[in-house]
Amino acid sequence: MRTVALDITGTGWITTFQDLGRYGTEQRGVPTGGAADQHSAAVANLLVGNPRGATLVENLGGELALVPDTDVLLAVTGGPAQVSVAGSPADSWTPLVVPAGQEVRIRGDMSRGMRTYLAVNGTLNTERLLGSAAPDPRMGFGQRIAPGSRVLLETAFRGFRHRPFEAPLFRLPVPVPRFDDGPWTVDVVATHGIRSIPGIRELIQESAYVVTPRSDHVGLRLDGPVRHPDTDTEIVSHGVPIGALQIPHADELIVLGRYRSLTAGYPIVGVAARASLSLLGQAGPGRELRFRWVDRETSLRRLARRESEVRALAHAVAGAFGALGFDAAALPMAN
Repeated sequence: MRTVALDITGTGWITTFQDLGRYGTEQRGVPTGGAADQHSAAVANLLVGNPRGATLVENLGGELALVPDTDVLLAVTGGPAQVSVAGSPADSWTPLVVPAGQEVRIRGDMSRGMRTYLAVNGTLNTERLLGSAAPDPRMGFGQRIAPGSRVLLETAFRGFRHRPFEAPLFRLPVPVPRFDDGPWTVDVVATHGIRSIPGIRELIQESAYVVTPRSDHVGLRLDGPVRHPDTDTEIVSHGVPIGALQIPHADELIVLGRYRSLTAGYPIVGVAARASLSLLGQAGPGRELRFRWVDRETSLRRLARRESEVRALAHAVAGAFGALGFDAAALPMAN
């Protein structure tokens, strides 16, 4: 192992350390948190030989730029982005070997996706809260990365043996999501709460909803038609899953995110299918969303298909790295 320094030359709007979140902390009142787009974060790590839950860098808006002081292996995923190495265009959603002293620049297209993820082979040195590097602003754990800072990395990567004019290093089965220009369709599973509001199922399915600037890490606030319960019966506050569709007293729809807490007594009419959660993590202000009701079995099948694709990628990366002389046995690929 060796220590590599990543000199941060630009961070855009918000750049933080990130991972897939905390486990077993919600009973203590601490949300799981973690990357809003869990799929992109996991794939970025797998593409560089890390465990899918390893610490990486998340950029929200603007341009992220950095210079390594030694050759590194990295990957960029998330929403559509322009990536360059030493001024030359580079691909996202694939492993990239970046030579020492060459600047990497990543500019996301915020009109098509709010977040990009940067993973580097190895272990990023950062603080952790309850076992996770994920930020939690309410706990005073910001994890912001500032321009001019230096991030240290412990890595075993020392380059690949590759001759000029040989075939490209990597042809991998990468499950790249679609980020369409038009409305995004989100699969939703109904909950018992839908019975408390007559006609809400049909209204949500037939309507368009737009993400507002009032959205934050707790949830997406959507402009669009809603209905409220016919009675004033109080709903006891209780824990809710990530992706719950909540109807507050105001005329809006809220999709709760990874930093949600309780219902606050508002009705929950559905839950976004887990395979749709990462897409919601890329939805920014102005994005139009449409909801499609599916049953639980359909939701689970789509999640299983996505997970199968991710596991296939992990195995392909391990095989490709081994064939290129990188000690794949040393890579913790099993997660």
